[in-house]
Amino acid sequence: MFKKILIANRGEIAVRIIKTCRKMGIKTVLVYSDADAGSLACEMADETIHIGPSPAAQSYLIQDKIVDAVRQSGAEAVHPGFGFLSENPVFARRLEAEGITFIGPNPHAIEAMGDKITSKKFAAEAGVSTVPGHMGLIELTEEAVKIANEIGYPVMIKASAGGGGKGIRVAHSDADMAEGFAAVKAEALTAFGDDRVFLEKFIVNPRHIEIQVLGDKHGNIVSLFDRECSIQRRNQKVIEEAPSPLLDDATRKAMGDQAIALARAVNYDSAGTVEFVAGQDRSFYFLEMNTRLQVEHPVTELITGVDLVEQMIRSAAGETMAFKQEDLSINGWAIESRIYAEDPYRGFLPSIGRLVRYEQPEEGDQGDYTVRNDSGVREGDEISMFYDPMIAKLCSWGETRDAAVTGMARALEDTHLSGVGHNVPFLSAVMDQERFKSGQLSTSYIKDEFPDGFRGLEPSEEQKDIFITVAAAMNEVLAEQAGDPSERTDWTVLIDREAHEVSLSYDEAEDLVISLDERDLTLSEIDWRPGMAQFRAVLDDEPFTAEVKRAPDGFDIRHRAARARVRVLTPRAAEMYQRLPEKVAADTSKLVLSPMPGLVVDIPVTVGQEVKSGETVAIIEAMKMQNILKAEHDGVVKAVGAKAGDPVAADDVLVEFA
Repeated sequence: MFKKILIANRGEIAVRIIKTCRKMGIKTVLVYSDADAGSLACEMADETIHIGPSPAAQSYLIQDKIVDAVRQSGAEAVHPGFGFLSENPVFARRLEAEGITFIGPNPHAIEAMGDKITSKKFAAEAGVSTVPGHMGLIELTEEAVKIANEIGYPVMIKASAGGGGKGIRVAHSDADMAEGFAAVKAEALTAFGDDRVFLEKFIVNPRHIEIQVLGDKHGNIVSLFDRECSIQRRNQKVIEEAPSPLLDDATRKAMGDQAIALARAVNYDSAGTVEFVAGQDRSFYFLEMNTRLQVEHPVTELITGVDLVEQMIRSAAGETMAFKQEDLSINGWAIESRIYAEDPYRGFLPSIGRLVRYEQPEEGDQGDYTVRNDSGVREGDEISMFYDPMIAKLCSWGETRDAAVTGMARALEDTHLSGVGHNVPFLSAVMDQERFKSGQLSTSYIKDEFPDGFRGLEPSEEQKDIFITVAAAMNEVLAEQAGDPSERTDWTVLIDREAHEVSLSYDEAEDLVISLDERDLTLSEIDWRPGMAQFRAVLDDEPFTAEVKRAPDGFDIRHRAARARVRVLTPRAAEMYQRLPEKVAADTSKLVLSPMPGLVVDIPVTVGQEVKSGETVAIIEAMKMQNILKAEHDGVVKAVGAKAGDPVAADDVLVEFA
């Protein structure tokens, strides 16, 4: 077994690999860029080596720097994690030539499966069902439009070297194809250094289901069953679960058999994932094979008890797999929510900055569910513009899917972040939706359920009870702290402008009793004091956590996806308050604002130019993605506030119309 491994990655996956290496008694060496100096992964690694500036193209993607670091540290093997060089056959071959072990599949398998076009040809030869499409390389936009018409719209445009949801667009018309083809080529070149693009038929209302495979260097290959990854945004997975609620035993076995057959065709010898697009009728077609560890691997580990990172290391060391297919089974259900630094209320745009506060849920057995949180950042760390804005992968496990969903909802409640925008409210909304609970999923789920974007959910009656009791309890604590001599027990609680008359008292156990609408609500086990961002308590025997913040005239309270300004007032003050006029939002209809911090790629309009609705007026790049901003109405350009190459902040004015 290896004595020292170099980790050619960063963030949460580097932390994840370090944890397994510690368990196995293996020393770790971590390479890091300027942006990652002092990171959690750097703190945990046994040794660290600086490899350059923050952009990945100047650090994590430079093979010479990785090899030099291996030589400098005396490491025997390299674990690439995911992304960066993890699916680069040239890198794997170079390590092999240098006498360094690559902890991943053999270079032939990476080359055959890592390229989306070649992998589909292999799949067809191995008898794996594939999606109709054009597997040849396409250079010209005109050629792409012609081929798309032959396949039939809708058509998916995909970067051959793509991954992580980048370099993918769906075209529904010739105009979409012309614009999307150029955009995908540009994104692919920026993200992967490879602008090759291919086309395939887009399956309507599909589900994304994948099979985890594992092989060793002795010809043994097993399936560790399936994961459902249908909850996606911009082709980026957001919520994953294992197993899939769609599959029956027969379909699960058929998919597993095909995945193993494909892996066997290239002598696969590590952890890898065979991805399928599935119809609601359980028909399925091969999409691609990821020749690396997947971001969502924790849910497979939770239902099988297999440490995939450990198995990759053992396979690379030449060990024979210690179990066979018949030794594996599915135990319970697991869900993973990807927590990103992005603002769901602003179209899920990236939100960079300092993580001022980060309170994580308690990991381990929580009674009816188990929590696992894979994170690579700590409170006070910077969320960098140079890398994907992932903060954590929060996982829950339960004996049933219902238990796992309930556990995830509670774990999200117990997660508090501030300093950057984050998608925890959105993830909570999905957990609370009946459609998700029923397992009726598709890759269009987010678009279907939130067609006008995410604005949160209206509070349920139970959540209104939480808002009222939390605000009343905080008001009592603050009054006592201030030495308020008033012994008032009757209050009016406003949820935004909705009034609720309440009366407060205490029972024999000194728990707060709130009389509301001829009901008595009991709030016990209160865990809050001024300055705390989370209010934990038990309301009528149901534990909950709410996010709270004092405001000049009340409290801002969020429970899961519902949030409101809540005020505790005397009845007379409440009556006067409701007479105040509503605040009118500023008119920004003539402004094109930058939706996020980023870099201006292009502003293809000039002062005095007439612009039609739908025309592109700016292109902003952030987190390796290009965002095309279009005019929402006809107009004449009055001013242009930035130029190509300029860095911009969120809400900076890019274009102003007369």
